[in-house]
Amino acid sequence: MADTTLTATGPETAVRKSALASLAEAIFSRLVIIVPYLWLLFFFFIPFVIVFKISLSTTAIAMPPYTPVLGFGHGISGLVAGLKQLSFDNYVWLTQDSLYFNAYVTSVVVAAISTALTLLVGYPIAYGMARAPATLRPTLLMLVILPFWTSFLIRVYAWIGILKPEGLLNQLLLGIGVIHEPLIITNTYTAVFIGIVYSYLPFMVLPLYSALEKMDNSLIEAAQDLGCPPITAFWKITFPLSLPGVVAGCLLVFIPAVGEFVIPDLLGGSQTLMIGRTLWNEFFANRDWPVSSAVAVILLLILIVPIVIFQNAQARAQEAGR
Repeated sequence: MADTTLTATGPETAVRKSALASLAEAIFSRLVIIVPYLWLLFFFFIPFVIVFKISLSTTAIAMPPYTPVLGFGHGISGLVAGLKQLSFDNYVWLTQDSLYFNAYVTSVVVAAISTALTLLVGYPIAYGMARAPATLRPTLLMLVILPFWTSFLIRVYAWIGILKPEGLLNQLLLGIGVIHEPLIITNTYTAVFIGIVYSYLPFMVLPLYSALEKMDNSLIEAAQDLGCPPITAFWKITFPLSLPGVVAGCLLVFIPAVGEFVIPDLLGGSQTLMIGRTLWNEFFANRDWPVSSAVAVILLLILIVPIVIFQNAQARAQEAGR
């Protein structure tokens, strides 16, 4: 009888343990999936809702300097009263003042040109790193990451010392006789381009290097054996295979460059009109939080909508390729 009981309960115990293990695995897998959604909820969606709520309020002489809307402190009646106070006047104001439209357009143009320049500079660097000997690649990668060890603000200030009329660049060019009078580079868009390209170059090089390093070099050798010139082989094989890295690098540079504030403020001067400086002026100088929040919401939509459209187009292209 004892042996029969043991043999009968043995399979039941094993089944229970297997069921518990499956349940634990299912719960763990769900938790792993939930973590990034929680991250987006707390650090993107909730802050966006708060900023959007402020953009629907009106300016007031108070602290904070706007009239609170959609308050939950007075229950349903307070919520209904708050809904009646919502106003889209700030968004209407942005459409009526050409300053904001020009700031948006200038920011997008400057970011697009800076992204193109960064791609032109970063692609040869990434290509050379991917073609370097395997023992040398970690060192080259470290040299690309090395500027991140220095404060971003200090690096931008260093470019002021380099580009100003009595700076190192003008002294060098005057010393070797290339120019006869100092170049005026600071407080221009040229200085802004230089600062953005330098500051965001690693964000372009790293995705490109990752894509180029994984490429099968035998494809290039096969193309050359079939009589394909090196330039043609590059445009027909290397560049198409590196497009994921190109797209990732361009997005990593373009998105923060649109809303850049420090570089235009320090290198571009007061004449540089970009949406980051406009947003800062509205928030701190004018203390108009509702208008500055509306500016931030529109800026976010300008950046998010094209990315979503691009991702949907990529998904459809992948499905069509299957």
